Order: sequence, then C-alpha cells, then structure tokens
Amino acid sequence: MIILAVFRSRAQSLDYGQKLNVYGIPATTMPTPKEAKIGCGLCVRFDARYLTRARAILKTVGYSTFKGFYRLDYVNGRITVFPYG
Repeated sequence: MIILAVFRSRAQSLDYGQKLNVYGIPATTMPTPKEAKIGCGLCVRFDARYLTRARAILKTVGYSTFKGFYRLDYVNGRITVFPYG
C-alpha cells in the first residue's frame, strides 16, 4: 500500500521527503494527485510499512502545513485517494 503525506507548503513537502530519505525511508516527492483535491501540488510518497517511523519523524519536526496522510490506490485503472489513519 502506498501512503501520501500531503502538505500545504511545497518547501515543507520537499524537506519532509529529504528527511525520510536521510532516516532510511525510501520516499519520493511527487505531484499530489488531483483526486486528493488538497495540498500545494507536491506530496511525499512512501510504502505503508514505514508509516510508524514516518509519523515519528513528522512529530519531531512539527511541520505547520501538514494536511494529513492519505492512502493511494488504483481501482479499475483509476487513482483513488482516501484519508488514512
């Protein structure tokens, strides 16, 4: 399962993606899917198995524009995005 961390700030999205990589979590900064209808246009994508560690990193930094975690799925060839946890 793929998790997206969505922010209202491009700078904070980029910073969070970099921090995840530094702490050994494979993450990619990517355009936020339009299906999410939120955010600044960038989000951070990573595998759900790293969610606990990703949350801990998020808390230590305290990003002010963090919108939430979302689950990215493909249903019948279409992208779906739902709030996650």
